[in-house]
Amino acid sequence: MLTELLQKLDAPAGRFAQLDRYYAGRQPMAFLSPESREDLGDRMTRMAVNIPRLAVTSLTERLRVIGFSKDGSPASEVWADWIGNDMDQLSVVAHREALTLGSSYVIVWADEAGNPTVSVESARQVAVVRDPGTRRITAAVKRWETDKTTEAVLYGPDEIIHYRADHTGGVTGSQFHVAETIPNPLGMVPVVALRNSDRLLDDGVSEMEDLLPLVDALNKVLADMMVSSEYYARPRRWATGLELEEDEEGNAINPIPNSNRAMISESPDTKFGQLPAADLSSYESSVRVLTSQIMAVSGLPSHYLPTLTSNPPNADSMRAAEASLSARASARCAQFGRAWEDVARLMVAIRTGQDPENVDVRIEWADTTTRSVAQEADATVKLYQAGLLPASEALARLGYSDDEIEAIRTARRAEALDNAGTDLQGLLS
Repeated sequence: MLTELLQKLDAPAGRFAQLDRYYAGRQPMAFLSPESREDLGDRMTRMAVNIPRLAVTSLTERLRVIGFSKDGSPASEVWADWIGNDMDQLSVVAHREALTLGSSYVIVWADEAGNPTVSVESARQVAVVRDPGTRRITAAVKRWETDKTTEAVLYGPDEIIHYRADHTGGVTGSQFHVAETIPNPLGMVPVVALRNSDRLLDDGVSEMEDLLPLVDALNKVLADMMVSSEYYARPRRWATGLELEEDEEGNAINPIPNSNRAMISESPDTKFGQLPAADLSSYESSVRVLTSQIMAVSGLPSHYLPTLTSNPPNADSMRAAEASLSARASARCAQFGRAWEDVARLMVAIRTGQDPENVDVRIEWADTTTRSVAQEADATVKLYQAGLLPASEALARLGYSDDEIEAIRTARRAEALDNAGTDLQGLLS
């Protein structure tokens, strides 16, 4: 099992390296002929418009966990453990990793005091095996290197085995020896996978996958425009009737340096002129076509890629333009929500000793749409005043977390007691 998992962990390394380059905007130039590459030399080593990162971050910023509930009521103990493990911040990292590489992982265990600990892991270090019937994780491995050793932890439903190899790099399963074995009282593998996929049988697809050829084409057009601006956009001047000088090898020397703004000749037959500058506007149409295709594939609105529009949109048009992106974010909430609920079940099981299969926890997400704060507050206040919403639900609709709602309720109770005390003091006097 260890060997199988390590092989599965190493298999996508090349694909991950490519995705990392595109996410960082350091991918090599594509669609460039060998002749053009030789002519450019080292003058055009990189041209990258980092739209892949924009596609990932635009979705990530809309995926925000705001609470958990049990039996229809806020699960304050789950939220306390969530905040205690900094998951309000690290969950964003998990989403970004899953959208970039196709998957990310979360490991849930207990510290020395028995409190649940949660760590976000990269697909570069963690691999899992699933039951083909139930699609549940049956085993998982995490591998990392220190200065002198290679460590691997094999997670199973009954026990957790820590392996160690006494060297780094190129380590196979047979080179590990058992360093420690720990029983697993949870009865399930404490590793949860966040898969970015709407298919059943794949391990997750990067959000950037469909954008790579389009981004390569856009970068190629922009590189051509830069070359044209260097060689042809600046008008080239010419002169006839000048006596040319030759160097020692017989090559003609231009008697008029490019830095000279004025040209003088004693010969009456000398003529001067300049060629028309290259029209770079033709590149704009190519950029607009490629940008529109990128928008169609990624769901990015036009004001995220302002090549197609020059006027800033108003609030209503922004919401309409972001409808596709908001729908994609809602779909990602549904995909990642089950994984986060499994994380919450494991935290409750570690805290209380319950069977995680018997824990019922539901996740709550922030609204993925872009709304005006004033309009949202006005609509919520009207629902509250009509008696259709309690105060806690109204605050939740406005985006407040369970902790913030509880703090507001405590502050309002304190103010009510202060006001009541003031009134009593006035009666006594």
